[in-house]
Amino acid sequence: MRAPSLSGSPRITVEPVAALAADAAAWDALAAGAVAPHPFYTRPVVAAHRDHGLCHPRLSAVIVREDGRIAALLPFALRPDITGLGAAIAQPFHSPYVTATTPLVADGPGLEGRLDALVEGLALASGGRPWRWPLLATEGRPGAGLLAAMERAGWQVGTVASFERPVLDRRADYDAFLAGHPHKSRLKDLRRRRRRLEEAGTLTLESTTEGPALERALEDFLAVEAAGWKGEAGTALRSRPQTEAFARALFRPQGDPVSVRADLLRLDGRTVAASLALISGGTAYLLKTAYDETLRAQAPGLVLEEAIVRALHADGFAGRLDSATLPGSALESLYPERETIAEIVALPPGAGLISLERRLRLARFEHRARAEAKRLLRRG
Repeated sequence: MRAPSLSGSPRITVEPVAALAADAAAWDALAAGAVAPHPFYTRPVVAAHRDHGLCHPRLSAVIVREDGRIAALLPFALRPDITGLGAAIAQPFHSPYVTATTPLVADGPGLEGRLDALVEGLALASGGRPWRWPLLATEGRPGAGLLAAMERAGWQVGTVASFERPVLDRRADYDAFLAGHPHKSRLKDLRRRRRRLEEAGTLTLESTTEGPALERALEDFLAVEAAGWKGEAGTALRSRPQTEAFARALFRPQGDPVSVRADLLRLDGRTVAASLALISGGTAYLLKTAYDETLRAQAPGLVLEEAIVRALHADGFAGRLDSATLPGSALESLYPERETIAEIVALPPGAGLISLERRLRLARFEHRARAEAKRLLRRG
């Protein structure tokens, strides 16, 4: 599908993600030079989902091209949704392993025009249908710019829900982090829990990014996660061959534009907490964590998170830590900065007979129903 374009103007297309294999270098270049890079719409992460059946089988992408390069990209799918009363609407690509859905848009002069072209492509891709958009960072340059472009194009936009995700920007050193921290009592509590772990044996941090050490770290993570409540519930990565294979494809050295990092907290050589991160654009997204639940009172998972903060300041492996969490994260008391993450419903001009207000009510009803179902399951 292609929108008409004038010579020298952005060229907008909607095409299957599989067809982008021929543009691998251009996709990677966009991911490295985007306004706010994130790993989830990079070629290797999307490929890991596609190869292991964890995305819509007809996953497509809105593409804006300029001068032979990919200037903007958003993977998406059409799927039935309550906000369409069961009819198909458009949604950006997301999964349980995708925590950001901001489109990749090339930085530099002409950003507003690229965003306008992307919004034109969104209407083309959905066939005029609404978009339901989760996990959009609405205050960063690309997210705020996208909303402004929708407004210029006459879209109606409403917020279903939003939350403040914990993030941490690296300071000059760890002492500067401590000096400006707003929750001194939390840091004191973590030091106390660390001492309790150290009373039980030798506590060490192991960090790795490649080779056999990374493979062993992944094995340790999979084992620790499967031994806990996620294993019992059948939601651990090792619970299904499909998700275990996905994890092995995702958490391996990828090269530019995404790198992988694993951090392990060991007690007398035994892994008691593990973290797996994807690093893109100078931000480490702490995508998966697990800990030994027999040591819950000592909070080894949070002790590991605090150790990662120390390593961030000592090694400078990233400029920011992104908790990659949903509301209610324990990291809210450790990471001092916040990023606003929202779910929106966006209607292009002429998008059907259902009002924006009614679609928002339906989406909020779905949220409440899911929360109640989770509450009842916990009680059971």
